[in-house]
Amino acid sequence: MNTRPQLRSTLVLASASPRRLDLLAQVGIIPDSIDPCDIDETPLKDETPRRAAGRLALAKAVVGAARNPGAFIVGADTVVAVERRLLGKPLTTDEARVMLRRLSARGHHVVTAVSVIAPDGRAASRLAEARVTMKRLAGPDIARLLASEEWRGAAGGYRIQGLAGGYVIRLVGSYTAVVGLPLYETIGLLTGLGYAPA
Repeated sequence: MNTRPQLRSTLVLASASPRRLDLLAQVGIIPDSIDPCDIDETPLKDETPRRAAGRLALAKAVVGAARNPGAFIVGADTVVAVERRLLGKPLTTDEARVMLRRLSARGHHVVTAVSVIAPDGRAASRLAEARVTMKRLAGPDIARLLASEEWRGAAGGYRIQGLAGGYVIRLVGSYTAVVGLPLYETIGLLTGLGYAPA
């Protein structure tokens, strides 16, 4: 009978997002290291939000796996879209203002893909999504959101777990996907590929 204790799995989060780290901690998963993967996140021509999120999440995980052999790698990407128009991460206040005006008083789609690569090279991916509607954003609302600086590094120019959460009037789907990492799907992928946190 083999009584050797199961070895603890090493986990690497291929993202610099504090939100993703917080979400994992919420369910008791603490990565051994953080290894952000700087890749080109420009959508391909005619790429749908789902395809863009899935492609980018897997690309991040692949880069992370190459740099961290023998570990479980988690890569994720969040895409915000109004109809078929993808809204990336604004680089300037003016870009963020344009995005917030576009989101005002209309529904938008948030898709987050997560990809996990196991130490043996097996990979699996899942998508989670939500439909989010914000109230009509008046000038002072937008000014407050911009002044908060929460738009920096945020797809669509807002963070639902921050000030913008006070302007959301409807959300249908996965809240954690909107924050940046769908927990149900992530836990399922890790478990399915054999991750053992302890």
